[in-house]
Amino acid sequence: MKTIILSFFLALATTLTATAQPMVQREQSDACITSAESQQRKTESQIKVEVSETIELMSILARTAGNREYNMDMAGQYTKDTEAWFAPYKQHAAVACFQSLHNQYGVSYDAVMSMAIHLDIDGGKIKFLGEQSDLEKRWKDIDIKDFIDHLNSFYTDTRFHDFYEQHRKFYEEGLKAYETNVMTYFHQDWYPRFYGTVPTDRFRIVIGFTCGGGNYGPSRQLPGQPREAYAICGYYINPQTGKPYGEGADMAATLIHEFNHSFVNPLLNNEANASMIATTGQKLRQFSTYAMERQAYVDWQTVINESIVRAAVILYMLDQGFDQKQVLNELANQVCRSFNWMPELVTSLRYYAANRGQYPTLNDYYPEIAKCLEKYLKAEIERIEKAL
Repeated sequence: MKTIILSFFLALATTLTATAQPMVQREQSDACITSAESQQRKTESQIKVEVSETIELMSILARTAGNREYNMDMAGQYTKDTEAWFAPYKQHAAVACFQSLHNQYGVSYDAVMSMAIHLDIDGGKIKFLGEQSDLEKRWKDIDIKDFIDHLNSFYTDTRFHDFYEQHRKFYEEGLKAYETNVMTYFHQDWYPRFYGTVPTDRFRIVIGFTCGGGNYGPSRQLPGQPREAYAICGYYINPQTGKPYGEGADMAATLIHEFNHSFVNPLLNNEANASMIATTGQKLRQFSTYAMERQAYVDWQTVINESIVRAAVILYMLDQGFDQKQVLNELANQVCRSFNWMPELVTSLRYYAANRGQYPTLNDYYPEIAKCLEKYLKAEIERIEKAL
């Protein structure tokens, strides 16, 4: 089986080279980006990598409550410090409250981060920002005031701010490592060029030091302020080197992924787009139910958005001069995650990129995306039926 998969992707590598050319031709060595160009792009992006006390607070609460996605424990000494500091509070009322929310409403993964970015800490008190309707949908029937009361109690009783301040140097070192190893590959200006729309969002990159391998892309819209699109990126230490973010290009794919969401997700809010792709989306999810649920993709809308975002990451890599092996690995990774239609979708988006006169924006091209996935689905059904 491994030989078959390898042969398939070696053949696919040839296809990637021979088919429609990337949006911008570049003559480069095998290095992804030259050092001079790296520095220029880093300046252009003008996005500062941040740490957030409210994101650490919600992550550590979820970890203490036993949420497995916040218990990956990949941060070395920081993980040990977290366990030592907060383990005595596993019976705290706020932890019991959170466990109840997890069991009854499924509060986990991105729902935790959705709450985190809607919190502020002022004078040692946690305040909720915005409206409850702004939160991820799993919060809609929850008593927010009661939860914030419990969270304030946890924040005070655990002396959370002391823990946070004691790890300032660690946070700063982690941010610096991300800036050096990952931001090199991030080029913000690519997004409006590819999607054909001028961003009105404010982009924010935050390291979630308790998120492990989890990465999240929530957003918020506070009154009188631009919409803020977050890329909350997990933190882990390479056990071989003892350092974080050594695989910069691999981590960059995650960052590139998260920022695509702020352009892709709104397209499905368009009723015309949703109606033309809904049936196909439902069937695609049915075909890969087990794998999608394992990745917390619980509805067809998420499967469609994730599909387009993951294909767009590959278009970004092709356009920005990543070497062929890196692009191929990314594509293979998506197929291994049961996005089996990824080669077809990438081919379709490459056609879009090469025909921008006909399709000024990705929204204009959305009907062709729907057709591409419908065609894939039809071929898969026929292939299955042929065996019976």
